[in-house]
Amino acid sequence: MKLLLDTHIWLWSLLEPERLSDNVLQTLRNPKTELYLSPISIWELTILASKGRVVLNSEVDDWVTEALFRVPITETPLTIQAALEANRLNLPHRDPADRFIVATAIAFGLTLATADTRILDAKLCNLLPNA
Repeated sequence: MKLLLDTHIWLWSLLEPERLSDNVLQTLRNPKTELYLSPISIWELTILASKGRVVLNSEVDDWVTEALFRVPITETPLTIQAALEANRLNLPHRDPADRFIVATAIAFGLTLATADTRILDAKLCNLLPNA
């Protein structure tokens, strides 16, 4: 499976794995699963950390470098196709990060691991719900 991690799933897998469902944990740990992360998730992390909504044990840059070393993950590019797709999505909210992440899953044929009920209910891409 080619799995794109929503920002919270990526962060929970590293900081609070107990928040992940057994199914998501097993999928993440499966050696056949290819993990992907959007640069938008790094951007979201910087915002969350600056607001104190995520507390890290080091500076964001250092933490990200260490996290990506500990758990190898493939970075998805931000493409024109994803940017155009993000604008067309019929999501019940206008969160630009969610739009780019869902559009990236669609553009690259990835399954999105998420707990976001708004994304899950919209069913716009292949999904692995954290349920």
